[in-house]
Amino acid sequence: MLTMAKGFLIGAGMIIPIGAQNSYILTQSIKKNYHLMVATICVICDFTLMTLGVFGGGALVASNDIAYYALTIAGILFLTVYGAIFFNEFLKSSIGSIAESSAPSTRKAVLFTTLAVTLLNPHVYLDTVVIIGSISGQYQGSEKWWFWLGILMASLTWFYSLALAAAKMSPWLSKGKVQQGINLFVAVIMWSIAVSLVVNLL
Repeated sequence: MLTMAKGFLIGAGMIIPIGAQNSYILTQSIKKNYHLMVATICVICDFTLMTLGVFGGGALVASNDIAYYALTIAGILFLTVYGAIFFNEFLKSSIGSIAESSAPSTRKAVLFTTLAVTLLNPHVYLDTVVIIGSISGQYQGSEKWWFWLGILMASLTWFYSLALAAAKMSPWLSKGKVQQGINLFVAVIMWSIAVSLVVNLL
């Protein structure tokens, strides 16, 4: 159980810092637009990547330079454009509630955007596959399974808690001025990640 607790804390440390995934869950939860589906997709992706890392796939992913560079370039382009969309929303004058005035995204659009936000960010692979995979190397046998369970519980707990809490607070979070601030915050986060990816390539 102690190993599971360590896994939970390490997993939480990787997941909780605000990034592309968390920002997208936040915006969709405020609109109550398939927010639980977004959280579920993030959890499934994390489960898959963390399992790959814990059970031996970390070195394989880390050593594939061509895939890494292609993924990084795609991530830079996506995050730059996505950040621009949010910045454009920030610049627009807001009247009333964003949740009331914005047309909801379709299920398919939300599905593909969630997958893009998650899988086109190389930092996701670094955190879930490479780093967690390296840490898990110190555990053997049943301890490795407890560690794996701990990090999975961290992902499950965080993503659903964020989605449910933001949806609960949506009457306040969806107010024009508050949402404008969130849009600017998300745009800055997206662009910051894109810049960090460019720096890593240089």
